[in-house]
Amino acid sequence: MGILKTFSVFVLIFVFFGCKKIDKFTQFNLEYTETFTIPSSVGMNLPFNFISPDIETNSTTEFEINDTRKDLIEEIKLTKLELTLKSPSSSDFSFLKSAEIFISADGLSDAKVAFIEDVPNNVGKNLSLQTTEADLQEYIKKDKFELQLKVVTDKIIAADHEIESYAVFYVDAKILGQ
Repeated sequence: MGILKTFSVFVLIFVFFGCKKIDKFTQFNLEYTETFTIPSSVGMNLPFNFISPDIETNSTTEFEINDTRKDLIEEIKLTKLELTLKSPSSSDFSFLKSAEIFISADGLSDAKVAFIEDVPNNVGKNLSLQTTEADLQEYIKKDKFELQLKVVTDKIIAADHEIESYAVFYVDAKILGQ
């Protein structure tokens, strides 16, 4: 009886850890970059929204490259969202009080995906936002989506500010269709 229990434990450990290794083959990242412009006329302490042009997902192609399909996706989460100030060169993100990023796609309601509150004054030209735990697979499975940047400034800006967003989405698909 003791040998049967020991054997069962080894089988369970092998299956559990073996599946974890196989699972890694169906996990990958999708990366998207988009640019927003905050115009110089933006006032202080008021929320302003800026919508990106449509972002092509190319999800069908990306899923094929990673040996999966839309119907096998279990979860897609935003794991990283960084903003980089591209211009003007003399500025930084200290003009921001807070920022939120929302994702939208045809037929789906807007979903908050990242945010930062109380932006520090010495932040520089790069800003990492905290991501939410939202499952975004329905947005990324679409042919295109939009990102909406909602900002509140605490300083008046004298020039247009061009901001690049870099987003990384973690994709987890079913193992061998299971």
